[in-house]
Amino acid sequence: MTIRAVVAGVGHYLPDRIVPNSEFEATLDTSDDWIKSRSGIERRHIAAPGQTTSDMATRAARAALDDAGLESTDIDAIILATSTADFTFPSAATMVQAELGMTKGFAFDVQAVCAGFIYALTNANALIVSGQAKRVLVIGAETFSRIIDWNDRSTCVLFGDGAGALILESAEGDGTVADRGILSADLNSDGRFRDILYVDGGVSTQTTGFLRMEGREVFRHAVEKLASTATTALEKIGLTGADVDWVVPHQANIRIIAGTAKKLGLPMERVVVTVQDHGNTSAASIPLALSVGKQRGQIKTGDLVVTEAIGGGLAWGAVALRW
Repeated sequence: MTIRAVVAGVGHYLPDRIVPNSEFEATLDTSDDWIKSRSGIERRHIAAPGQTTSDMATRAARAALDDAGLESTDIDAIILATSTADFTFPSAATMVQAELGMTKGFAFDVQAVCAGFIYALTNANALIVSGQAKRVLVIGAETFSRIIDWNDRSTCVLFGDGAGALILESAEGDGTVADRGILSADLNSDGRFRDILYVDGGVSTQTTGFLRMEGREVFRHAVEKLASTATTALEKIGLTGADVDWVVPHQANIRIIAGTAKKLGLPMERVVVTVQDHGNTSAASIPLALSVGKQRGQIKTGDLVVTEAIGGGLAWGAVALRW
């Protein structure tokens, strides 16, 4: 018998305000065609004034609980991936815990920027496999609009706000790749590349700062590292790209998504793409795409799904799971 962390439910939340590319034309030297041709993004959602990361995370969590047919009292732990928590402390995860009325268990945040959900998913898997928890609510939520320089046309058009959530629960498997649940994971980071994607402020410097990015360098690292980490995750379980039903990548840029799929030998018809509607929502990107992919009828029970992401740090990784 092998203990697996199996997907029990998934859900997401997007703010009401939708900002199309055309809205930037009034304030920036840019256009809808320019943005779409370089990123694939057509629109993004922006949080309302006063709307916080924990608020969006709570809404996504409730959607995932509804999808799973569970109550908050059924959850043992919450892991929330975010770089834009409401406060320095307490963690946004504990704020979600309180809003859900969950008075037992534990909750904490994970910060690995756009790779945050992969890191959170891997930690949740370890908690379940080790017996520390039976059900873990894993959330990715961001209000990146609060750390964007709206005068920088190279970055402000790329990002959006939102939240996605997934519930993992303990189940028995046979120890084969036919098992449902997380089958393998691969995590990596390399702090030497900090300066190509970062926020130029923080608590210890008593500044807020804005997101800064060297787009060409990020692109170069992203395609190579995403394909490599996805391949490694598959190799750990003796599989290849040919065995994959769906790739659910971090939704940052359609050219990165297409380049990674090509390196994996997969057609775009087997890639869940939401970047056109959401932009880059950082740690919320993958759970949003998983939830939308299920809603569309793309991801079905028994499908082999590979999901991968890269973010500031640089930090990157992949998870292979059977839905």
